Amino acid sequence: MKVDVLDIKGKKVREVELPAALFEAPVNVDLMHQAYTRQMANARLGTHDTKVRSEVRGGGRKPWKQKGTGRARQGSRRAAQWVGGGRIHTPHPRSYEQRMPKKMRQAALRSALSVKAAESSIVVVEELDIKEAKTKAMAEALNNLVGTSTSLVLMPTKDQAYDSVMRCANNIDNTKVLLASYLNIRDVLNFDKVVLPVKTIDALVAQFGG
Repeated sequence: MKVDVLDIKGKKVREVELPAALFEAPVNVDLMHQAYTRQMANARLGTHDTKVRSEVRGGGRKPWKQKGTGRARQGSRRAAQWVGGGRIHTPHPRSYEQRMPKKMRQAALRSALSVKAAESSIVVVEELDIKEAKTKAMAEALNNLVGTSTSLVLMPTKDQAYDSVMRCANNIDNTKVLLASYLNIRDVLNFDKVVLPVKTIDALVAQFGG
């Protein structure tokens, strides 16, 4: 698949061939859903907790005798039916972690990138070099490249250019800067456009195959 390579002003410079194994892979919706669900589940802290009857204050003495009062028998004021009593069938600390083989996660990412490529949502830029490390300059560049769409900017390596782009885009709404090695299914699907400097393509191939 050939796509246009743009400069930061949004003008076409040349064309580049996107690796078919990465951007024209078979789309497996079920696999993408599984990977997305796994990532969201693994982000949960699982620290929610409620007190059972053994943890609440009170009780100890039987509220009234077993027989002869005409009322229902009660054993403790810490039981769930009492105000201030313990709770039953309520959340307690647990792990929501889900496991998924690495090859399946990579296949899901290839599917997601292929979907974006099919929708013409992959924007390749010759070099994302912001000479002035200012938010205004970065905002103008993104406006030239993606317009008003939300954008995920993938950088090849953690270098001076990455630090500059990260600093410039930090205050821009609906924009996220990420290293290619940290690419994940949630970010690919949640943003409208994926912005790739040309060097990032090689980084993606090295990381996810192709």
